Amino acid sequence: MRRLAIPALAAGAYSRVRGRAIVSLAGNHDSLREGTTLGIIVATAIWVWLAVVDAVAGQPFHTFATLGGIVVFTIVHYLLNIVYGVVIVSAVHGAAREPSVALALVFGLVTFEIALAMLTVLLSHLGLGELAWVRIFGGSLVGAAVALFVLSRRHPLAAQLRHADHRHDAT
Repeated sequence: MRRLAIPALAAGAYSRVRGRAIVSLAGNHDSLREGTTLGIIVATAIWVWLAVVDAVAGQPFHTFATLGGIVVFTIVHYLLNIVYGVVIVSAVHGAAREPSVALALVFGLVTFEIALAMLTVLLSHLGLGELAWVRIFGGSLVGAAVALFVLSRRHPLAAQLRHADHRHDAT
């Protein structure tokens, strides 16, 4: 078990020892394994979201057909989400070593969501219509929420972000 010592930041959930909050990273943390698992979980959540929205709209698998067909879309979608998962988990592990990476991670995720909003506008004019916002951007938000939930179950994300912000304010 790895232990990460972070200067105390009013993190009541963590044990305090000599003015430092101790955050335990339980188990073996392998970025590739954890990232692949995260990517598959997020990809599945988004895939199901798209299928449900298409079915409710009365256009089963319309999004998949518009974006290259069910098989091509699924393969590309899962591969991109696995890459996304590995990058996110690697950044979270990096934030355990260097807290400023946590701020960069938040900035990167916000930037990524803005890019997906721009992609949604483009796709709304290229065949997905008005429901592109619900399909693409809604799926992106579902994916981000699922990723945050899964990551928060194994990593002290809030404590890392508070620590990074505290270090940033101190400089």
